[in-house]
Amino acid sequence: MNSFQMPDRYQKADFVKDNFGKIASKYDLFNDLSTFFMHRLWKGEMISAIQKRGFKKPVCVDLCCGTGDISLLINKKLLVETVYSIDFSENMLEIAKNRLKNYPLNHIQLGDATNLKDFSDSSVDVVTVGFGLRNVSSLEKSISEIYRILKKDGIFVNLDVGKVRLPVIKWFANFYFFKIVPILGYIISGKQNKMFDYLPVSSLYYPDQDVLKEILENQGFRNVQYKDFVFGNATMHWGMK
Repeated sequence: MNSFQMPDRYQKADFVKDNFGKIASKYDLFNDLSTFFMHRLWKGEMISAIQKRGFKKPVCVDLCCGTGDISLLINKKLLVETVYSIDFSENMLEIAKNRLKNYPLNHIQLGDATNLKDFSDSSVDVVTVGFGLRNVSSLEKSISEIYRILKKDGIFVNLDVGKVRLPVIKWFANFYFFKIVPILGYIISGKQNKMFDYLPVSSLYYPDQDVLKEILENQGFRNVQYKDFVFGNATMHWGMK
């Protein structure tokens, strides 16, 4: 484990915004190397979960969109009415804007995942979040907002870190996540960026698979399910309004 001290809830948003902004240009490379490119497969599973719902031209919100890789998959794989790619890091959105420039139905938007004031109640069909929920200042507020803007029978799909349950594998997973992953980040982006110390420590404060399922159900989501990847190192949750 490292000695990084998590920012408190009042400082977290500014910390995440500032430090994610600094690594925006290297973020995709970091994700590829740190997950051995497997995050691409996991994000493909998110799209499959949406496709199974059989939406006709859905309105989609890719929340905490980062560099827009999930938004790109949505545009490529789904026949959509509109896709809104939302993040509060302007540097991340600049990369997303370039990535999505050939998709006129996609709108890039600066926004806060805990206050989706630009969206009315029951106005969207699909909300996705990829490795973003553990970075918001209030998990409950964000999930409440997601639920509010979804239409009845709309789907929320979330991909983030999970908890490994098998003791031996858990030891190796923690060693990799807390020791090796930060070193990869330092090599890619420099030792001065605190984001690579923050990322593993933030996982300690993020609910495990069953607790997050319960949180979603308590917010009103139904048919909540989850799927573990790599023994639970990453987990996809999905549920309906």
